Amino acid sequence: MTFSAAVSGASGYAGGEVLRILAGHPEIEIGAVAAHSNAGQRLGELQPHLHSLSDRVLVETTVEALDDHDVVFLALPHGASGEIAAQLPPETVVIDAGADHRLDSAEDWDQFYGSPHAGTWPYGLPELIVDPDGTRQRDQLRGATRIAVPGCYPTSALLALGPGFAAGLLEPEDVVIVAASGTSGAGRAVKPHLLGSEVMGSMSPYGVGGAHRHTPEIEQGLSKAAGESVRISFTPTLAPMPRGILTTATARVAEGVTAGQVREAWEEAYVAEQFVTVLPDGRWPATKSVAGSNHVQLQLALDTRSGRVVVTCVVDNLVKGTAGGAVQSMNLALGMPEDTGLNLQGVAP
Repeated sequence: MTFSAAVSGASGYAGGEVLRILAGHPEIEIGAVAAHSNAGQRLGELQPHLHSLSDRVLVETTVEALDDHDVVFLALPHGASGEIAAQLPPETVVIDAGADHRLDSAEDWDQFYGSPHAGTWPYGLPELIVDPDGTRQRDQLRGATRIAVPGCYPTSALLALGPGFAAGLLEPEDVVIVAASGTSGAGRAVKPHLLGSEVMGSMSPYGVGGAHRHTPEIEQGLSKAAGESVRISFTPTLAPMPRGILTTATARVAEGVTAGQVREAWEEAYVAEQFVTVLPDGRWPATKSVAGSNHVQLQLALDTRSGRVVVTCVVDNLVKGTAGGAVQSMNLALGMPEDTGLNLQGVAP
């Protein structure tokens, strides 16, 4: 069976990546490709790598343009998805790659985004452990018609630390997460600090001091895995690369926890997950290893001197961190094998 899919925000990085993956999906027929300020232009002028779709003309993002599809992907800025999604048919599978429907707490949304909360949808991270019993988020995605795709930083942070909290090995306080992202994570709009001459050969922090909007999203996911409130210190940094995230997450281990228990917990958590790999002991991940793929690689160690676990996790922020995770969730919603149309292999060199 073939399903029709529309993509709004098709001129941006996230929307373009959704289209790149859907173009190779055996069960999807791409329908409307929509945008806002770029409406009326040919897609090939803005996404020249999408050869098979280059002659498509971008239409205006309206409910009328989107509602006659089985699936609608919304790759829009935060605050822009809620109004459109509310008008789409309830039977349409709507997948929001923006932030509008990720948070459970309206109070957290107001604090970090400063606009009305659009509501909460099932969270599109199938591998996420959502309670101490080890239940996975994919159970909430099968047959879902509304899905909120995680942020790219939360994808890596939640997969990095979730197993330890679910296994009761980690303390819920003093959790520190530092992550480096490629510049595509900031979107396609021209910004002076993202110019090549500013980025090349340099790294810089931003959203310091608990100000980054992904903070409550990470806390929300880790708290579900732990079965209690988890508080984090999160610092994102900008790295001189176009795509990829390298996250280093640390947390105190409970008294008496051994290195063997730590490794066993993570390996058991992901042994059956085709998109998440715990690397062999001593081998550390690199962002290039997952570039262009829906794969996640991670490694961990117990720092016995400080009593902390250290987990390093890499994802492609545009694939597993956004578009790949969206398509993976769509596959579950439509009853297809989870890996349909998704690439497990990276690109090298």
